[in-house]
Amino acid sequence: MKRLFAAAAIVVAAGCQTTTTTTTAPPSGEPRTDTGVVSGQSGDPSNRARIHTELASLYYERGNLGVALESLRAATAADPNYAPAHGMFGLVYMELKEQNLAEQSFQRGLSMAPQDPNLNHNYGWFLCQTQREKEAIKYFMQAVRNPLYTTPGRSFAAAGVCSLRKNEIKDAEQYFLRALQIDQDDLASLVQLGQIRYRQNNFEEARTLVTRFNKLVEPTPESLWLALRVERRLGDRIAEANLAGQLRRRYPGSREYQQLQRGEFD
Repeated sequence: MKRLFAAAAIVVAAGCQTTTTTTTAPPSGEPRTDTGVVSGQSGDPSNRARIHTELASLYYERGNLGVALESLRAATAADPNYAPAHGMFGLVYMELKEQNLAEQSFQRGLSMAPQDPNLNHNYGWFLCQTQREKEAIKYFMQAVRNPLYTTPGRSFAAAGVCSLRKNEIKDAEQYFLRALQIDQDDLASLVQLGQIRYRQNNFEEARTLVTRFNKLVEPTPESLWLALRVERRLGDRIAEANLAGQLRRRYPGSREYQQLQRGEFD
């Protein structure tokens, strides 16, 4: 989904992390705020703030940003110092292109929980998206230093993407390698490291990386285009033709297919 971290044209799993949801939604599968898990609850303020924030996360994932904001306002009304709610505000405002409000929200959350790995990761991704890549990497590294962080590979992969944006290829390569050491199926790293290996003329390793990606998920225009160019360089015309056919059938309007039609392989 588009709110996850996107590496080039690939929508993959290394992007912004939403609040972990432990509260179950009503049986219909649709969160609600009129009755049930939220409005009927009582107890300590931080617990109410947590549940409202979890509901906001569900609405955010469904693209219902207005209702997500309402849930977050309820969360901060219950407990103004609940840091994950402010981090979630940051994600929603980031999606709405309200950059100043997003930054204020992330910074407020981090002022309350400076070691929180998800807050550090998400603020780092915000900075990467706003052309502050060097600063962003500091926050990704802050996230991975937390021994309780469950997805450090995601932050290493994000740091790799930010390094590529600065054209720091060696740094990017190391970050992607670290991500793959943690999770050999990290999607962003598979394709981006494959691109790097292709530029280094290491076509066999590029083939291994992009083939793994294409087996794990539905191929993207970028991954098909990389695989096609790799097979072209390795001289496998049958594989090249097969990949060209996939690119034509799946993504006829893509930039990559236009490059194929023009013969712009490199």
